[in-house]
This record gives sequence, structure tokens and C-alpha cells, in this order.
Amino acid sequence: MRRRHIATAILTLFITEPAMAQQSIQITSQWGDVTAELADNDAARTLAERLPLTIRMSDHLRQEKTGDLPSPLPEGSRQRDFSPGTLGLWGSGDFVIYYRGGRVPLPGIVILGKVTGDVSIFDRPGEITIQLKPLAP
Repeated sequence: MRRRHIATAILTLFITEPAMAQQSIQITSQWGDVTAELADNDAARTLAERLPLTIRMSDHLRQEKTGDLPSPLPEGSRQRDFSPGTLGLWGSGDFVIYYRGGRVPLPGIVILGKVTGDVSIFDRPGEITIQLKPLAP
């Protein structure tokens, strides 16, 4: 009987809470292409609405590529830890692709998403221009 109640509760949750579609994007560069899944937050949704974008990025601390967005994104909750493949927002207009893991100082980063491909293509010194665009279905 208890299993039936649990199953009913789970089924009700799926019926009453609409599933959020995960937004996928493509990140292209002269070093290769990767895909990423955007986070479910206002900053990531706003980023998706502004695609396609071209961003000139430079290496920072041999852990990330960082570049300026054409206009700021909304603020959101921040965290300090990141892993390889994390897409983040440092300031309201500072887009970051982390190719190594680590921890940033306060106030932390807004998580924009996660690369699902091989992020190590960005693990090299120098500047790079990337294009962000919606992933074609």
C-alpha cells in the first residue's frame, strides 16, 4: 500500500509540474566545437534569447577563457566552486568557460551551463574568438 502512495505522489508531481526543456547551444571556434546545456535560470535564459553571439576571449590563470558580453545578463545566485566545462558569469557581462576545476573568490559566479563536449580544446594559451548559437534540433 505504501508503494502505491509513493508511486501516486511521484506521478502527480510529474503531471502537475511541467518539465523544463533543456536549452542546448553550440560553441564554435578555430580550435574545435563543443555543445553545452544551459542552466535553468534567468541569466542563462537571457543569454539564449540573445544568440547568436560572437565573443573574443582570452586566457585567465590557465584555468579559463573569459570575454565580454555585448550587454549585461541578469544577476542570480552565485557559487564559488566550478568544474571543467562550467559556463559562468563573473560580472554581469563577463562570460567564462572553465577548462579546469577550482574555486573563485567571492562573490562567486552565476552558473550559465555546462559543456557536454571535450572542453580541453580551450586548454591552451592565447586568445580565441568563439561563436555561441542555438543547437539545431
